[in-house]
Amino acid sequence: MQAKRTKRSRIRAAKVTAGHGHKKKNRGAGNRGGRGKSGSGKRGDFKLMKLTNGGKRYIGKHGFTSIKGEVKAINLSELQKGLDSLVKLGKISLSKDIYEIDLGALGYKKLLSKGDVYHKINIKTSFATPNAIKKIEEKGGKVILPE
Repeated sequence: MQAKRTKRSRIRAAKVTAGHGHKKKNRGAGNRGGRGKSGSGKRGDFKLMKLTNGGKRYIGKHGFTSIKGEVKAINLSELQKGLDSLVKLGKISLSKDIYEIDLGALGYKKLLSKGDVYHKINIKTSFATPNAIKKIEEKGGKVILPE
């Protein structure tokens, strides 16, 4: 049977230098070529190797920034849940059982069709799915889109 021995690294950890020679040798950022990503200049190949990510170069510019903006959308179900509270807050109006909603004023650009419609709703929005328009018009409402 093999005798139990403490690992060498654990023994060394208790010592002052932990296997790094003299006390002054293993200290400071200078021993590591600088802190973080510094020192990866002309001859800093070792750090560059560490910084490459799966064969892709880590340093430098890559690709481009898309100018396409994010379109914030809302489902009919979410809109249906918050109708009464939005009327109380004064963000939408209610006249003759018809809710008048401007989605742009609420911060939304697109109306999606998930959920059911229970009230007459007139909605002004930038974009709407065909299904959402159909559901609202079936209940006697209107969707006003820009031309």
